[in-house]
Amino acid sequence: MGAGSDRAGTTRDRLRGIARDDDGPSVALVLLAGGVAAAVLTPLLWLLLRASTIEPAEALSLLTSPTATDVLVNSLGLVAVVTAASVALGVPLAVLTVQTDLPFRRFWTVVVALPLVVPSYIGAFAYVSAFGPNGALADLLAPLGIPVPTVYGLGGTALVLTLFVYPYVFLTTRASLLSFDESQLEAARTLNHGYRAAFRRVILPQIAPGVTAGALLVALYTLSDFGTPAIMRFDVFTRVIYVELNSFGIGRANATLFSLELLAVTAVILALESRVGGDGGSGYGSPASANAVVPLGRYRWVAAALPALVATFTLVLPVGVLAMWLVRSGPGYAGGGLAFQPEFALNSVYVAALAALATVLFALPVAYYAGRSNTWLARAAERATYLGYAMPGVVLGLALVFFGIHYAPAVYQTLPLLVFAYVVRFLPQAVGSTRSSVLGVDPELIGAARVLGAPPRRAFRRVTLPLIAPGLLAGAALVFLTTMKELDTTLILHPTGFTTLVTYIWRVQEAGYYGRAALPALVLVVVSGLSMIPLLRQRGDDA
Repeated sequence: MGAGSDRAGTTRDRLRGIARDDDGPSVALVLLAGGVAAAVLTPLLWLLLRASTIEPAEALSLLTSPTATDVLVNSLGLVAVVTAASVALGVPLAVLTVQTDLPFRRFWTVVVALPLVVPSYIGAFAYVSAFGPNGALADLLAPLGIPVPTVYGLGGTALVLTLFVYPYVFLTTRASLLSFDESQLEAARTLNHGYRAAFRRVILPQIAPGVTAGALLVALYTLSDFGTPAIMRFDVFTRVIYVELNSFGIGRANATLFSLELLAVTAVILALESRVGGDGGSGYGSPASANAVVPLGRYRWVAAALPALVATFTLVLPVGVLAMWLVRSGPGYAGGGLAFQPEFALNSVYVAALAALATVLFALPVAYYAGRSNTWLARAAERATYLGYAMPGVVLGLALVFFGIHYAPAVYQTLPLLVFAYVVRFLPQAVGSTRSSVLGVDPELIGAARVLGAPPRRAFRRVTLPLIAPGLLAGAALVFLTTMKELDTTLILHPTGFTTLVTYIWRVQEAGYYGRAALPALVLVVVSGLSMIPLLRQRGDDA
């Protein structure tokens, strides 16, 4: 038996060796992956080329002007407030749903994660239509003498963003808590530490990387979000860039300089996170058990008020407002050429399908190269794809506007340029899921195909491709659903006369016809909800 086992081991090693030798990256694969990486980097190059045409004195004058200072302070202040508020909300909710005997813990876990499916600009639209001037709820509360604070400015913008992005902190913190070894908490209790002291000294240091990861996502989202500050009339980088881009004279030069400043702030945030975030690990030892470790006693139902209150303001109120506008009749439904047409939804589906297909085709060589090779070039090609994801959509749109006007007028305001923007923006979603699938392919299978005489391309087509197909499909689905709700890039680059759900929502909310925006907004909420399915399946979340 020992000899048979040795022969089997030798055979496996031989098959793996054949796979390594014959399935290594070919020159064509390296060139394809490098070409994709270069294509993703080109928007930044075009932006830098545009900036090089601006006189240094003019650039210095703008960047040191009171307007630029106000925009920088507003943007940093908004990021700080939303990030701090999201941590203050997301961490307690994660603790309640993981480490306590909160009633209906699994139900609340799903409910408090669901606000992530509501695009923040839809939440902003709902809050303005409810509490803004002549808003539905404002008019309802006025006869009762109940004052409604303004929803505009820093306060309203920070509130709406916090309500719809705190789940990033909740999910990453919850994942860290689920991998925390509860025996360490019990050991702290034997040393007469109460839960608060044990949390501060034992739990918090180990879940800090997870909290930091969620806070980074919140900070980057807040910095790059355009729709919410624009609806809330709060001047941050993205809103000012969009306004300058659509103005005359030196507007586009100003937009370019503000875009570079925004990218610089983004780079600083990423650098700070890399210094304080550690290696991203969370917890040690065995995973947490399914049993609660902190009994809440008579406060169980009081504690349930927190997730219930959060759900009211993040789910019940926005969806209720949209439903009210859907069934409400009145002069707001007038508006001539602003009638909703089914082809708008078909346009959204069509361009999202094109983006999903193109993104998967771009992602395949990069993911396969990164999964089969551990060289610095493979890692560089994969990391380059993340640049577009970190680049705010309004900045990407500006870069492609400059490219289209100066270098390729034939593709300016056409679907190919819009689809390319989506590819640059969402390529990491497809690369990540596909690379994971490539890493899961057993090299013995590829080696066996090669032993049977299949050339590398045929072995890839018949063995590897079917095995990584689920990862490709998951990436395509995520890109499709994310493209459906992408706002700023779509507003800047969509072809004239090509109206989608998001461009229609934006147009009618600017005109004040909230009733007409209700149906497409609800459709987008449902679509966004579907985008959580591949996210949860990739995370393997127990909820």
